[in-house]
Amino acid sequence: MDERTQHFSKSVFSKKEDPEQNQSKQVNSLPHKQTPVTSSGSYKDLKKKIHTKLLDELDTTKLGEDLSNEATRQNITTLIETLLAEESVPIGMQDRKKLIQELIDDILGLGPIEPLLRDTTVNDVLVNGPKNVYVERKGVLEKTNITFDDEGHLMKTINRIVSCVGRRVDESSPMVDARLKDGSRVNAIILPLAIDGASLSIRKFSEKKFMLDDLVTFGAMTEAMCEMLKLCVICKMNIIVSGGTGSGKTTFLNALSRYIPDHERVVTIEDAAELQLQRDHVVRLETRPPNLEGKGEVSQRDLVKNALRMRPERIILGEIRSGEALDLLQAMNTGHDGSMGTLHANTTRDAFSRLETMCLMSGIELPQKAIREQIASAVSLICQLNRFSDGSRRVTQISEITGMENSVITTQDIFVFEQKGVDENGKVKGIFKPSGIRPVFSKKIEAMGYKLPANMFNLI
Repeated sequence: MDERTQHFSKSVFSKKEDPEQNQSKQVNSLPHKQTPVTSSGSYKDLKKKIHTKLLDELDTTKLGEDLSNEATRQNITTLIETLLAEESVPIGMQDRKKLIQELIDDILGLGPIEPLLRDTTVNDVLVNGPKNVYVERKGVLEKTNITFDDEGHLMKTINRIVSCVGRRVDESSPMVDARLKDGSRVNAIILPLAIDGASLSIRKFSEKKFMLDDLVTFGAMTEAMCEMLKLCVICKMNIIVSGGTGSGKTTFLNALSRYIPDHERVVTIEDAAELQLQRDHVVRLETRPPNLEGKGEVSQRDLVKNALRMRPERIILGEIRSGEALDLLQAMNTGHDGSMGTLHANTTRDAFSRLETMCLMSGIELPQKAIREQIASAVSLICQLNRFSDGSRRVTQISEITGMENSVITTQDIFVFEQKGVDENGKVKGIFKPSGIRPVFSKKIEAMGYKLPANMFNLI
């Protein structure tokens, strides 16, 4: 380019600006004509900017330790409104409300999944990386349109959960179990173990306390089964509740506890406190994991042994997982009648096998026959729960242990659920059938002043 051309170019651009630049300056000088926040990118940028400023302001204003009360929530809302006004960015009323709610959830709650925790129809929240969030409603999994901004956003939520219980999750400790304030159980596993991004699983803690009569209304059992179980609890039968994951074992155990007489002292032992015993006189114990140095662990076995020194009349294990099975059986056989527990099994017969296996995990070498004799003498009743393809949960089998023949535990079914297929809507069809056999424990119930109706076990 020669000197004349350069001079001409300089003179033109010195007197007249590029049209697009000029238009951009005019837009910037007129706030009411700014491009509104419509695209997801600009919305996220605005949210991130306000979030950063909000954290700075909250650090300086020191709103207090309790960030969940209504006054604090209102103060933060006002602060967000002020920061939005300072940005002078046009934003629609609907987007404004959404932005404010998301920021409040990020500051006070668990970010994008906070609405799911408030939703009473949601039982489980399952986060598979930042872009895939699933929920369980009425026993059926479904994907939501909720996402986290990125992996960092998800990690902030996980760290907020675990820090509340004095735990940490990082590369050196990539797995953690924790509990929310309402008792909901949380498990998190992060990179490098979770290949596609951090995974977060929340089993919500139901605030509603169900009774056995409610389960009859839901179709989970019959009235006859309900009345029999009530008397079994009152008359101090040792009961094991078995079933698969999500089959309703904890809910069922809570419902059974309603019929423990009020004057009895109950001690509950759990890995993660989930039981909501519907009574006043109860001592709740919870295990403790080891610290970062691998010390300080308190197992269920330790708590069972300690519970025996607490003058309990009944001991309830939220879930039998290992060697504590042997300690529970011994407690049932040494004056703690009416004790209960849950375990994972597909049938009542499988439940016996699992109990036997877990007794072997205690480290005490006992012959197989001796373990089976402990089970046969300790356990009165096993209630099997199952979750079906339509999400419904039912008590599919109630079996009584009648004793031992040679080295085999003998049982008899009292009630069973017989599936008859599914209807046009995918709902499981079936009937509850009594076996026609009067249980052996009916004599004990009658000896305590109660009576089971003669027609309760008649075949339909």
